[in-house]
Amino acid sequence: MIVVAGEALIDLVPQGSGALAGLLPRRGGGPYNTAVALGRLGSRTAFCSRVSRDAYGEALLDGLVDAGVDVSCVQRGGEPTTLAAATIGPDGSAAYSFYVEGTADRLFTVPDRLPDETRAVSFGTCSLVLEPGASAYEELLRTAAARGVLTALDPNIRAGLIPDPDAYRARFTSWLPSVSLLKLSEEDARWLGGTPLEWLAAGPSAVVITRGGDGLTAFTRDGSVHSVPGERVDVVDTIGAGDTVNAALLHGLAVRDALSPAALSELGARGWTELLGFAARAAAVTCSRAGAEPPYARELGDL
Repeated sequence: MIVVAGEALIDLVPQGSGALAGLLPRRGGGPYNTAVALGRLGSRTAFCSRVSRDAYGEALLDGLVDAGVDVSCVQRGGEPTTLAAATIGPDGSAAYSFYVEGTADRLFTVPDRLPDETRAVSFGTCSLVLEPGASAYEELLRTAAARGVLTALDPNIRAGLIPDPDAYRARFTSWLPSVSLLKLSEEDARWLGGTPLEWLAAGPSAVVITRGGDGLTAFTRDGSVHSVPGERVDVVDTIGAGDTVNAALLHGLAVRDALSPAALSELGARGWTELLGFAARAAAVTCSRAGAEPPYARELGDL
């Protein structure tokens, strides 16, 4: 089982151009999108979070259940659901304004245990920024790594939520000894100010950089570099594309029985090329439709 830990929220997606375009509520949040994508791809998946009991929270749980995701690790609360109002640029890229004060997901606490069959745990985005939940997710990351479980991290930087960038960068560096697979965009890498070689030296077995339409590149501990081009598609928006990459990478590792730090190090050139190519195809499908709507396995063909 792959456990995805982090926030679930509602994206308010513009239905036209301009700042005052009508907004359509869509299920979202980086970890939430990753869990849904994993479920649609066919991986056994559980979601570990804290979700509101309001109508949006119920809709978020329904989306997980519809994707076949186990929700037994989801905590509930009476606080409202976090909202993220998106604006879409001419190239389909999304920027967000967040409404996070007093929301349910911020009050996440460390669970007593994860499912016994857990092979990997994925973390990222707002959940590692907003306290007090961020410290609880950080503890879960360190505990899972100490047990030898594969850990995946996508920082998915939302700069508007980070009041002290230098403190966050230092905290990010402190996570790396507990991270097996680090995935981040070129934009995230520039904001963080490091390099794949520096991050690999701190702990991860592999670092995957997404380059938008130009594709993906993986850097591994043995010094190898593997790249694939992007899949050409008419982009509607990029919401959820990076989260789909996370899911595709983890699903591909699961199919190869490579959900362990040691197996990740032994994937090899052919394995990485196939894995990255699958992730590129999956992200392209997500970009071809509005909002975070990751593909089903039947839409992608063989891995």
